[in-house]
Amino acid sequence: MLAACLAIVVFAIAGHGSGDGAGVGESPPTGPDEWMIQPADIRADFAALYAGLQSGHADLYAHRGRAEYDALYRRMSAAFDRPRTVFDLRVAFQKFVAFGNVAHARIDFPDKAYQAFLDAGGRVFPMYPRIAAGRAYVGEDHSGHPDIAAGDEILAIDGTPMTDWLDRAAAHISADTPYIAHSLLEFSFPRYLWLELGERPRFSVSLRRDGAGAVTVSVTARTRAERQAAPASGPPAAAPEPDKRLFTLLEGGVAYLRPGPFYNAETPSAPWDNAAFTAFIDGAFEHFLAAGAQTLVIDLRDNPGGDSSFSDHMLAWVADRPFRFCSAFLIRSSDEAAASNRARLAAGPDAAGVSALFAEKYAAVPRGDMFAFDIPLIMPRDGARFTGDVHVLVNRHTYSNAVNVAAIVQDYGFGTVAGEKTTDMATTYGAMESFTLPVTGIEVGFPKAHIIRPSGDARADGVTPDRPIPSPVRPAGRDVVLDTLLAALGPGR
Repeated sequence: MLAACLAIVVFAIAGHGSGDGAGVGESPPTGPDEWMIQPADIRADFAALYAGLQSGHADLYAHRGRAEYDALYRRMSAAFDRPRTVFDLRVAFQKFVAFGNVAHARIDFPDKAYQAFLDAGGRVFPMYPRIAAGRAYVGEDHSGHPDIAAGDEILAIDGTPMTDWLDRAAAHISADTPYIAHSLLEFSFPRYLWLELGERPRFSVSLRRDGAGAVTVSVTARTRAERQAAPASGPPAAAPEPDKRLFTLLEGGVAYLRPGPFYNAETPSAPWDNAAFTAFIDGAFEHFLAAGAQTLVIDLRDNPGGDSSFSDHMLAWVADRPFRFCSAFLIRSSDEAAASNRARLAAGPDAAGVSALFAEKYAAVPRGDMFAFDIPLIMPRDGARFTGDVHVLVNRHTYSNAVNVAAIVQDYGFGTVAGEKTTDMATTYGAMESFTLPVTGIEVGFPKAHIIRPSGDARADGVTPDRPIPSPVRPAGRDVVLDTLLAALGPGR
C-alpha cells in the first residue's frame, strides 16, 4: 500500500507567532502541552530535530540550500533563551520543518489544544476563503452577515492586507509550493487566525464585489455550535457529494464515473478492504459497456486519494498496456526510517510484506545511500475493457493517489486530463516515516522516498491538465467545469 503514503493531510499544519518561529507569543490558554521546557532542553530537542531531518529526509535541501537552513537553525537556537511550553515548541519547530517546502515533512497541527479551546466555547473567524492566483475570496461563510456574499474578494482583516495573512499562514504549512499551501488554507484559515491573534470577539473585514469599491464590515466571531447552526453560504462542491461513489450515463450517452475515495470509507474499521469497491467498479463498467458508451469521464475532483490496490483495479478497465504509479521509488537508508519501520513490524504482521522488504534493504544498504524499491507492473484487465475515449477531471483538491491516477492516465496515454492543475504532486518526496524528539516527545514526520511519476519527469510538480478548465470562484448553481468539458467534447461526445 505504498501509494497510500503519499497523501497530504488536508487539515494543514499550523504555527503560532511570526518571524523565525523562535520568537512566538504566549500559548493560548488551552491545557494540552502547557508544561514548560527549559532552554537547555529546548536546544537539545531542536538539535535532535535538525539532525533527524538531515539523516532521514529523502532530500532536506531539495528546495532550500543548506546555508539557508543552517542560518535559520542558528538564529532560532539562539532565540530559545527562556522556558517555553510544549505547545509553543510544536509551533516553532513546525515552522522550522516547513521552511524546507516539502509537504511530507511536518509536525502535526496541535489539534488537541485547538479542540480544547473550541470545547470551552472559544470563538473563531467564521469564514473559509477560496484562494485563486494569490487572492482570497469568500468561500464558505458562517457569519450570517447580510452584506457578505460568496465570491466577494477579501482585501483585509483588521486592517492587515489579506495577502499578508496568506503569507503568514503559509510560512507555517509544509508545502512544496504556495499553490499547495493556499489549497490547504481553504480548509483551515480560521485556526491560523486564532493562532496568530488569539480569541477575538469580532473582526473588521474589507471586501470588494465585482470590481466595485471596497466596503468594511464588522464580523462577529463564532463558537463551534454557532458555526454549525448558521447556514453556510458558499460555492457548491466541485461534484455533488464527492466522497460518494456514483456511476451514470449523462446526456449524449457519456459514461460518468465518480469512484469516490480509494479506500473503504464505508467501513472505517477495514479501510484497505477493496472488495466492495471492486464490485462497484465492475458493475459500473459492465453498465457502460452494455449501454455502448464510447466516452468516459472519471471525476477525481475533491478526491482525497487512498491506496493503489483500489485505483489499479479501476485503471485496468481502461489500460491498454501494463502500468504502475511511478517510474522510480527511491528510498534513503537511515536510522530514523529503519527504526520507524521496525516499530511498524512490531505492531503486527504486515499484510503486503512491504515493511519486511524494507527491513532487508535497511540492513544491507549503507546509511545515507539511496536504493530503488521495485514497484510491480499492473496488467490490463483480462476480457472486456472500455476502449473508448477517457477524460479525467481533477482540481486543486485532488490529492494523494487520485493525483497518481491522473498522472498514469496522462503519462501512459490512456486518456486526457481536464480541470485545474493539482496542488499535490505527481513527482514528490513522500512515503512518510517519523521519529520522536527525546525531551518534548514531539513526533516529526519526514519523507523517506523520492517518488517519480510514470513519465520519468523528476521535477516536483502536480498534474497539469491537457484541457485546462478553471473552477468558478462565485457560485454558479451548476457544475460549470463538467458542463464545459462536455461542451468541448461536442454533440457526438
